[in-house]
Amino acid sequence: MTFKIGMISLGCPKNQVDAEVMLKKLLDAGFAITPDEREADAIIVNTCGFIEEAKNEAIENIIEAAKFKADGKLRALIVTGCLAERYRDEISREIPEVDVVVGIGKNGDIVSIVKEALQEHFQNTYAEKEALALKAEERTLTTPPYTAYLKIAEGCDNCCTFCAIPLIRGHFRSKAYDDCIKEAEMLADSGVTELVLVAQDTTRYGEDLCGKSLLPQLLKDLAKIPGLHWIRTLYTYPERITDELLAVLRDEEKVVPYLDIPIQHCNGEILSRMNRSGDEKTLCALMEKIRRTVPSVTLRTTLLCGFPGETDEQFSELAEFVKKVRFDRLGCFAYSEEEDTPAADFKDQVDRQTREDRAENIMNEQLLIVDEKNRQKIGKTFEVLIEGYDNYIRCYFGRSAADAPEIDGKIFFVSDKPLEIGSYVRVRINDTIDYDLLGELEGMDS
Repeated sequence: MTFKIGMISLGCPKNQVDAEVMLKKLLDAGFAITPDEREADAIIVNTCGFIEEAKNEAIENIIEAAKFKADGKLRALIVTGCLAERYRDEISREIPEVDVVVGIGKNGDIVSIVKEALQEHFQNTYAEKEALALKAEERTLTTPPYTAYLKIAEGCDNCCTFCAIPLIRGHFRSKAYDDCIKEAEMLADSGVTELVLVAQDTTRYGEDLCGKSLLPQLLKDLAKIPGLHWIRTLYTYPERITDELLAVLRDEEKVVPYLDIPIQHCNGEILSRMNRSGDEKTLCALMEKIRRTVPSVTLRTTLLCGFPGETDEQFSELAEFVKKVRFDRLGCFAYSEEEDTPAADFKDQVDRQTREDRAENIMNEQLLIVDEKNRQKIGKTFEVLIEGYDNYIRCYFGRSAADAPEIDGKIFFVSDKPLEIGSYVRVRINDTIDYDLLGELEGMDS
């Protein structure tokens, strides 16, 4: 009898990579993977536990999965990921439907854990966070076959006062250089053409291996791999963006000129309380330098509104900063106090409604910026990775090099001939709608 396993993976791409490794191990062990949870003998919920909203989503998914014990054939409900690591005892106590809670250091033992659980041998299991394997491993991709994430490091030592990641994932540690190359080659051999590098801080990659960042050299070596077409880097820290890294973005054809820089705020006092460096002056200078060095760059950032002690004046400074810098991509979130983080104990918490209102104001302003920037693209032609066909509006859709998967906008376009999903084409832009662009395949008669 072949047991069927269902997997629900939540949260960031780094957690998604962990899920893909576990799925491959289960397949190799003879299990079948099913997308239909009603058919599953065991369901694994690979959780995120980063902020309150993510925790709530994880709990909702766990409770929904538990219903299949009565409505389906479910014999074992297993919880892995960040929530499992962070709330070991609480999950079992508060959600008794969960049979096994697995710490991230035990992900490598998922096959034996599932086998035991299917025999109703239920036992929570943990190991040191640093036990999570960091090596080149085969994966069962949950992304489209042409796109994959490459996790180049685990954990974080930046210790921002609002962030629980060091508590959950442990100290920063880089994947071995050769393993990064080997895994990328395996992905390329499987048909991946877009590689997205992720870590808690990609710009720190290699510092623990040799005392300096190896990200620029890694990007150059990844660009030599046949089959890869776009190489993108997420989660770069402003203080570690070097001239060498910018030169790679400018000069390497496969490395897309896209920088994701989560700065969180621009006010120096707020940044200091976040245990981060910089202020409006230094951040403006950095963005100007990046755009001067890499004129075609797409700049993305993430901001936090309502951090403890944020005054109306400091928020206004942030709003003016957003208008001044005019990021190409921007996400803004209301601050969420996380248990066991220093900021959660700060006395001057901002009320929740104010946090949410401020974040909404920033996003409304950003929409105006994006709309203006998108209108400047009308009449221009961009290379587009085709991701699918929308039968309702009868057109293809995809992304340009300026758009990261899952988080940025789309380009919808018409074609007078059938096209292959996962291929790259040239699209001429002729209109915009919110964060997206509309166009037509290059060479069509208008």
